[in-house]
Amino acid sequence: MPRRSAPGMLLPLLLLAACAESAPAGPAASPAAVAGGDGYATLPAASRDGIGKAYLGREISQVMGHLGAGWLERPEREREERTDLLVDALDLAPTDTVADVGAGTGYFTFRLAERVPEGRVLGVDIQPEMLAMLEAGEADRGLDNVEPVLGRVDDPRLPAGAVDLVLLVDAYHEFEFPREMMAGIAASLAPGGRVALVEYRGEDPAVPIKPLHKMTEAQAVREMRAAGLVHLRTDDRLPQQHLMFFGRPQDAAAPRTGGRGG
Repeated sequence: MPRRSAPGMLLPLLLLAACAESAPAGPAASPAAVAGGDGYATLPAASRDGIGKAYLGREISQVMGHLGAGWLERPEREREERTDLLVDALDLAPTDTVADVGAGTGYFTFRLAERVPEGRVLGVDIQPEMLAMLEAGEADRGLDNVEPVLGRVDDPRLPAGAVDLVLLVDAYHEFEFPREMMAGIAASLAPGGRVALVEYRGEDPAVPIKPLHKMTEAQAVREMRAAGLVHLRTDDRLPQQHLMFFGRPQDAAAPRTGGRGG
């Protein structure tokens, strides 16, 4: 997930319970009327897990910071989320350039690096503390194709037209500036490039994650469309999360992989 320091945000909110549902969450505040045509709205009050700002009708969630790194590296993560199936579904070529936006500790960054031995992985995060963990993990593993990138809350700082796949795992719903971030991500895509958006299923109340840390497929498609991206397909192999692929309109006629659930 992307991490940012937020003035006034209590550190306990950034610990492991930031995403996992531990008690029934109150209803999200209803977005106020959108002003200025940019999709953003200020809410009358923030809901318990939100920041009081909405984008296209969805309240943006609070973030989990570097103090919650243990949540990202928990031993049961692969079993719960089937992260192995996720990496398989990305259909990477050995020479691909991949960006892991919201790289955190490098949980996915390092797995991606193994799949692109002749390519490179850009591990993007906005917290220097997370990038320090990523760099330490790269050294421990003896990898030489990982490049840490210190992003900003409104700019992933990716090279234009150079990225074959951008991976966003349980990160996008926390972007304070989703419109600007996705504009930068869309601009980074190489011809045929894809965005893989992974979010817990907002349509499924049985998924034990707080509501603002989940997204429906319909909302995700709406927000990606606002960034000029089209929905290529949704892969249904993950037990709790949507795995949605998006691309530029000119690339939509020839998606890299097959149909839904492929």
